[in-house]
Amino acid sequence: MSTIVAEMEKSWNEKILFSFSEFKGKSYANIRVHYEDDDGELQPTKKGITISLDRFLEFKEHFQALEDFLKSEGHL
Repeated sequence: MSTIVAEMEKSWNEKILFSFSEFKGKSYANIRVHYEDDDGELQPTKKGITISLDRFLEFKEHFQALEDFLKSEGHL
């Protein structure tokens, strides 16, 4: 089961969903692109990443390093 925490529009028919899930007793943070099918339901794509919670803070640090770089180079 997955709990959607946040979402953002990627394009007219795609969204990026930020969610929490559990699988086989382990917990994960997910960032995944979903598309809207013909019935209007969001379906996951292969585009995304799933991070175990024991590595989430490491992932966040690297994501912060990317943000810092983009700011220092004037991209943000």
